[in-house]
Amino acid sequence: MRPRPVRRLHYKCTGAPPAKLIAPQQVRHYASEAPKGGWGNGLLYTGIGLAALSGSYFYLRRGDPTGQYRGSAPPSKEGAKVPDVSGKPGKPAFTGGEQGFLSLKLEKSEIVNHNTKKLTFSLPEADMESGLHVASAVITKYKGPEMEKPVIRPYTPTSDPIDQKGTVDFVIKKYPNGPMSSHLHDMEPGQRLDIKGPIPKYQWAPNKHEHVAMIAGGTGITPMWQVANAIFKNPEDKTKVTLVFGNISEEDILMKKELERLENTYPQRFRAFYVLDNPPEQWQGGKGFVTKELLKTVLPEPKEGEKIKIFVCGPPGMYKAISGGKKSPSDQGELAGYLKELGYSKDQVYKF
Repeated sequence: MRPRPVRRLHYKCTGAPPAKLIAPQQVRHYASEAPKGGWGNGLLYTGIGLAALSGSYFYLRRGDPTGQYRGSAPPSKEGAKVPDVSGKPGKPAFTGGEQGFLSLKLEKSEIVNHNTKKLTFSLPEADMESGLHVASAVITKYKGPEMEKPVIRPYTPTSDPIDQKGTVDFVIKKYPNGPMSSHLHDMEPGQRLDIKGPIPKYQWAPNKHEHVAMIAGGTGITPMWQVANAIFKNPEDKTKVTLVFGNISEEDILMKKELERLENTYPQRFRAFYVLDNPPEQWQGGKGFVTKELLKTVLPEPKEGEKIKIFVCGPPGMYKAISGGKKSPSDQGELAGYLKELGYSKDQVYKF
């Protein structure tokens, strides 16, 4: 019996009636140009025979921005730093190897939603880059006064590894009885945290694949954002990206503003499908689980071979249902779940 996917899609990995129906085979392809007038909020992506999805899937549009972000991912409006476009590389803060942990000062702590904060840490020097490459993570370490051993947890920064100098950002969800996430949420500006990196993940290169599909749950969006940001800020990279993002509620959708900016700026190359366990009354996206039927409808065909790559990052139950879990950080394990049933190969899937 196939394991039932869990509804709780929050985990860290090292959130109007249809105007037109679109058949599944049409959803897989991208138009060479956006329809006149843009993609309206009423345009729903749905497939024939997808009644089991308990709702349509739609591509959010918020109108076209000024166009000033062509060639690079747009910075956040809320107090974002202007990227250094001088082209001069900065000194890397994290160099790996024998460097060990760096003690970084918390510069700013911002509330994102009911259980998530954005934390900004200062790098040792103001003109430093983080030194992280795409895709990679860091390890955090904390030992409280009552602890016999320190707590060590991996996190993927959400800040740009090159354009943002002097600081590094993390989006951290607080988990019940989570010693590291609780400590991070309790930290005040001026306090320090031990951080080490980079921890290599998937080595990305421009145009490495023609189409990347990302299946994320909760804070599993952070490595997906790292890759997507690198793709869309590089004018030479023409990779298409499809995101399937599951969360508990609408307010749990992390990085939503950043994702909407990508949708608006690159309508021919980026699509996002949101699935909520507890959707509001007027929600027109997916409801309940990330299903096999949805993946079959929106993902690129497995016959595309090396032209495609599927990234997965979410809670253990999500891995089990969709791709099978990893054996260890260095062992991807065998491919299982929906992706195997849909005909994808182990080489086409990467589990963060």
